[in-house]
Amino acid sequence: MDLAEYQKFIKSLSGGFDDNEKEILTWGLGIAGEAGDVAGCIKKTYSHKHDQVSGVKENLDDTLWYIGAICNYYGWTLDEVIEENVEKLQKRYPENKFTFKHAKRDGKRVDWNEK
Repeated sequence: MDLAEYQKFIKSLSGGFDDNEKEILTWGLGIAGEAGDVAGCIKKTYSHKHDQVSGVKENLDDTLWYIGAICNYYGWTLDEVIEENVEKLQKRYPENKFTFKHAKRDGKRVDWNEK
């Protein structure tokens, strides 16, 4: 299944809302909850020595579902979001690798999407 098919699949499952505000709140809070679950599984695996690596994967796929639902809500495609992210990261990391120097940005906000 490619990203466009996945996004259509998400749309077919997520259409039970009569209230637009409640819909986007559900997707936004859902993604926050799943991201917290990812963090919790990583913490338990490494801080508590209780293997939750499979939980990381499961919660990442749930997070991706919410990302797709948010994209559907705003009329974006996952491909568009990914392409924009790649462009931003190429500007942010000109040597094509993560460095703390570039991530830090000396406490200043940088608009990487600025054309």
